[in-house]
Amino acid sequence: MSTKTNWKGVFPAVTTQFHKDLSLDLDATARHLEVLIESGVSGLVMLGSLGENVCLTREEKREVVRTALSTSNGRVPVLGSVAELNSNAGAEWAKELEDLGAQGAMVMPAMAFRPDREETKAHYLTVARATSLPIIVYNNPISYHADVDPEMFKELAEQENLVAIKESSGDVRRITDIINAVGDRYALFAGVDDLALECTLLGATGWIAGIGLAFPKENQKLWDLMMAGEWRKARELYRWYTPLLHLDVGTKFVQNIKLAIQEVGLGSEYVRLPRLPLTGEARDRVLAIIHEGLEKRPTLD
Repeated sequence: MSTKTNWKGVFPAVTTQFHKDLSLDLDATARHLEVLIESGVSGLVMLGSLGENVCLTREEKREVVRTALSTSNGRVPVLGSVAELNSNAGAEWAKELEDLGAQGAMVMPAMAFRPDREETKAHYLTVARATSLPIIVYNNPISYHADVDPEMFKELAEQENLVAIKESSGDVRRITDIINAVGDRYALFAGVDDLALECTLLGATGWIAGIGLAFPKENQKLWDLMMAGEWRKARELYRWYTPLLHLDVGTKFVQNIKLAIQEVGLGSEYVRLPRLPLTGEARDRVLAIIHEGLEKRPTLD
């Protein structure tokens, strides 16, 4: 690999930008990536839930990954996400990500399937064994109906390229439970924006951020304060940020965050079906949160 991945810091889950006709807008995606890199992020996660992975063709996914790799040009690692309908397809795409030159992969459960415990483990092992790429296990039982609990992470620990966990169960107690079960075997990433401070305080060393796509400087400042142990300053910034961080939660989080990106001039709100842009009261509510955040935006040191 040309870029070594240090599994610490902010790894934003980047949106895929579209034109009005919903074709890929790779230029807009590249411009946004440049802003994120300049803000100080430690890595880029492409084609996650915010990247609308399952709404893209395989060739479109390749184009997005190539764009990210070209834009980064080795400055930060680029990870591609694996969100396929079955494990074999996930393994094939993980191998292809490696061939494209990605520095890692974030792997979700098989889409549209409710696995039991053994099926969940078999999925992650099947994908991991197909590639030498380091892998982040994305644990989000609320959205994807598969829960990788601390005991399962202990059982998966022998697979060496499972190196990190995006913990999105919504239960911050999991951070401590995982550490108690497996120590520092995995790098732990906060996966829910409005629990980032709590997860970091308990031992997470990374953050796969969402709303930070619209507020990259503030997001990075919060991270830096937390890493420096400046908790009073971090809490103050977090209290301003929290209404915006709440936009990362719920079924409309992609629309919410893309709307925020549009409002700050870093992209557009266009989403692909089955998602539709926010309208009516829902749109007004989110815009009010975004605009209030912009009005009260703190001055950074």
